[in-house]
Amino acid sequence: MEVVPVLRMNGGVGDASYASNSLVQQKVISMTKPITEEAITELYCSNYPAAIAIADLGCSSGPNTLFVVSELIKVVDSLRQKIGQKSPEYQVFLNDLPGNDFNTIFRSLPGFQNKLKKQLGSGSGPCFFTGVPGSFYGRLFANKTLHFVHSSYSLQWLSQVPEGLESNKGNIYMASTSPPEVLKAYYEQFQKDFSLFLKCRSEELVAGGRMVLTFLGRRSDDPSSKECCYIWELLAMALNDMVFEGLIEEEKLNSFNIPQYAPSPTEVKSEVLKEGSFCIDRLEVTEVNWNAYQNEYNLSDAFKDGGYNVAKCMRAVAEPLLASHFGEAIIDEVFHRYREIVADRMAKEKTKFVNVIISLIKG
Repeated sequence: MEVVPVLRMNGGVGDASYASNSLVQQKVISMTKPITEEAITELYCSNYPAAIAIADLGCSSGPNTLFVVSELIKVVDSLRQKIGQKSPEYQVFLNDLPGNDFNTIFRSLPGFQNKLKKQLGSGSGPCFFTGVPGSFYGRLFANKTLHFVHSSYSLQWLSQVPEGLESNKGNIYMASTSPPEVLKAYYEQFQKDFSLFLKCRSEELVAGGRMVLTFLGRRSDDPSSKECCYIWELLAMALNDMVFEGLIEEEKLNSFNIPQYAPSPTEVKSEVLKEGSFCIDRLEVTEVNWNAYQNEYNLSDAFKDGGYNVAKCMRAVAEPLLASHFGEAIIDEVFHRYREIVADRMAKEKTKFVNVIISLIKG
């Protein structure tokens, strides 16, 4: 399956939208903040550039889209004030696939820019925004035009569903029951995609340019381990139940696979070293609860239901893929069942997403 036409987060700002259901992603970005701030600080202090070009790849839409950019600009502005330097100009590129809800981003820009101006005060340089639709598994920018690249929770998505998954029957992703050739096909697709990503960015970044990339990943060496595959296995359970009841054709299920690969730190490092254009500054692993609202206070009763929260988060991410393959009619029922399955498992075991974060310097 070609991913570009159908891979997107749910648009708009409604109840099932990504904008309303991306708290997990926001928490991951916040956890990565010290690494991101260190990288932009070292970049700026190396030669105090008069202009800084920042690209956020896989920006999606919603509150997280401009969150990282605003934090990076605030760090640079604070540094330049401390040393009495004139503010640089900022060029910000927001990239995602063409199906992304860029309109919601553009509508939010005037309000965002006014708020940022007030926060920074007088003396801060202008900030120019550009939307860049296209796959980051190819060139997006001219040679040596970028200073800083950020991507969070995007690079686990593959450019396509790997070929040769016919034997992955009853599964929608790598699973404990997947044959070895399925795991191999997924890994090889990740290697091909990530090495191409690195090659393209190496041409677009200036010497000494920085990248901070956060993957949904795993600690284990086993690509079918529970820590990265379980959340999809539970969705496969809901779909298999509907096949058993005659609500979905078995052939439809057997021909559906998620175009994602959650790499280990070793696998990420290996591709960086193999491609050869970047030095590794930091490589870290963190965890975040499946239920982003866990440990939050003053929640409505609905948000106290962990299964409800996780199902909504996953629906915002997976609905376009599912709807394009199975049709819109089954979506509500799938996620109703998924919510119940997830709630049952969360009550019995600890469930966490693993994040792999790498900070790179262009050689």
